[in-house]
Amino acid sequence: MDNTSVSIDGFDRKILEVLAVEGRISVTALADRIGLSKSPTQARLRRLEERGVIRGYRALYDPIQLDRDHVAFVEVKLSDTREAALAAFNAAVMKISEIEQCHLIAGDFDYLLKVRTAGMTGYRSVLAEKISTLPHVSHTSTYVAMQAVKEEGLSPKAPDTAL
Repeated sequence: MDNTSVSIDGFDRKILEVLAVEGRISVTALADRIGLSKSPTQARLRRLEERGVIRGYRALYDPIQLDRDHVAFVEVKLSDTREAALAAFNAAVMKISEIEQCHLIAGDFDYLLKVRTAGMTGYRSVLAEKISTLPHVSHTSTYVAMQAVKEEGLSPKAPDTAL
């Protein structure tokens, strides 16, 4: 598959909107929701999958119930930003399960990581034993999230406004 964008129409957008919320919906129910019959809906779904618009389906878990409710964002500055160094860092990051997201950044630092752990003690261990030992890391800065206001797959409870 190439990296060119795929043309999608209103029905395709409706399919994507429904699946983003209800990934396990049946094709029949999906067809009813978007206003098409089952066969064209199934064909559109298959086309969206084959073209890579839909990259997969997954279960979203509640991190609090799995004792992974501590979220930290970590700025990472590398000592070397040549392609080989970036590739080594990227490959090493993929092996650390606590790193949920890793983004190469244009700015005063090189990478921004989203790290999820069981608490501050767990985070300190991940930072010391895993993140700080990644290839070419020269400096890190940590920002601890106090509340997830909007996060993919999660519907945080409204904050308690009574003080």
